Amino acid sequence: MDSYFSEEELSQIGFLKFGKNVKISRKSSIYSAEKISLGSNVRVDDFCILSGLITIGDYVHINPYNGIFAGDEGVTLEDFVNLSSKITIYAVSDDYSGTYLTTPLIPDSRQYLTKSPVIIKKYVVIGTGSSVLPGVIIEEGCAIGAMSLVRSNTDAWGIYAGNPLKFIRARKKELLDYLPDDKKAIS
Repeated sequence: MDSYFSEEELSQIGFLKFGKNVKISRKSSIYSAEKISLGSNVRVDDFCILSGLITIGDYVHINPYNGIFAGDEGVTLEDFVNLSSKITIYAVSDDYSGTYLTTPLIPDSRQYLTKSPVIIKKYVVIGTGSSVLPGVIIEEGCAIGAMSLVRSNTDAWGIYAGNPLKFIRARKKELLDYLPDDKKAIS
């Protein structure tokens, strides 16, 4: 048996839509598949969790042990995004101040959630162990260093790292020279 779901199996999972050459590990967990759209040339590796309203573009790789928790707010990964291992992306997060309880097992009136869409634009790479919090927009071409906490927006084509996240320097755009032919005309 193949490590990835077949195209027929992907159809049976019930995704909103999916393109060509989509590989999703049988060891991943998919919640609310009817809210998930996948472009072409997408790979989701072992032990990933995809949950909620998620839109994934073309040529996206999600390495092992990633969690995307989109809720109804949504997480968008545009084309050519690469998520290294052990990254968490939250469009919904609990309040940790102690004012409210932090469990989904109680009534909504006794908890407070921060909810806001997350958008990760084209050509972004995020290093291992990083977390992205609700409402963040990571602009086109950014590189986020390992173990970073992304809680505010970035500027395009920057290299950022740390907790708190800091701009390190500009990122080169030469990677655009290597786009597949089917993407060069639209970039």
